[in-house]
Amino acid sequence: MLELYDVVELREATPGEGLPAGAVGTVVHVFDGPPPAYEVEFADADGRTVAMVTLRTDQMMHRDA
Repeated sequence: MLELYDVVELREATPGEGLPAGAVGTVVHVFDGPPPAYEVEFADADGRTVAMVTLRTDQMMHRDA
């Protein structure tokens, strides 16, 4: 199970949000399940939020920071 502030990577693109597969984001909220879900923030190189997406665990993988 992921925790708050874990760094994750998208397994597949989410075109509706303009995020490619491999995009890296940070878990900013953990929703109680079942099934568990996570609000993930994706930011640009300047730290500005480009997307906030609710994802299931199968849509992303934990990444070492």
